[in-house]
Amino acid sequence: MRKKTLVSFAAFLALSSLLHAGGGKNILPVTIPVAPIADPISPIPFYIGLGAMASFIDRDPCPCSNDDLADHRYGMVLRAGYDFNPYFGIEVRGLKTFGDDLFSDISHYGVYVKPQYHISDAANIYALIGYGRTTVDYDNGVLNSHNSKNGMAYGVGLEYDLSADESLGTYSRPFDGQGDQETSWGLWVDFQHLLNDEFPMHTDLNVITAGVTYDF
Repeated sequence: MRKKTLVSFAAFLALSSLLHAGGGKNILPVTIPVAPIADPISPIPFYIGLGAMASFIDRDPCPCSNDDLADHRYGMVLRAGYDFNPYFGIEVRGLKTFGDDLFSDISHYGVYVKPQYHISDAANIYALIGYGRTTVDYDNGVLNSHNSKNGMAYGVGLEYDLSADESLGTYSRPFDGQGDQETSWGLWVDFQHLLNDEFPMHTDLNVITAGVTYDF
């Protein structure tokens, strides 16, 4: 054991002498590779959307018929929202029908709380629960009326992200980059119930909306 220790000490002294004599000139620098740091992505949790809508309205029959009156109208919808976290947001929207169909011209605007859940990296399901004002104008060429109602409205829907956001960096919040909550274009479709047995003619109103959305 003593012999091995002396040999090791002698080797250490010899190596130290060589390094000192050469002044370290023959030693190559060691380069340690450093992985690049991804740029942080800090999206604004705000989105807007523009789309089309179809309304389905039923009301009491007119005196000349025993069948309920049904009307189907088409129009546009505008929405804007803010995502507070992966499971909760708030949204405002307005919609209006156009044309000269059977009898009903519809407009609505409201504000909704939006519980949501991302079922994949590209899709969210959500609910809308809120309060708004709905107006139905009736005109059949003989009779006309203007009815408005403030009250609760609700709905369910699906959002789908169209972007491929891989290798873009690191998101500043854990839920960005999942579902429809990153900077990108997307699609949505939903169903809303706006009126239930309202006005003197007991009007029911449902709408389906679909369109393009953009998350900032």
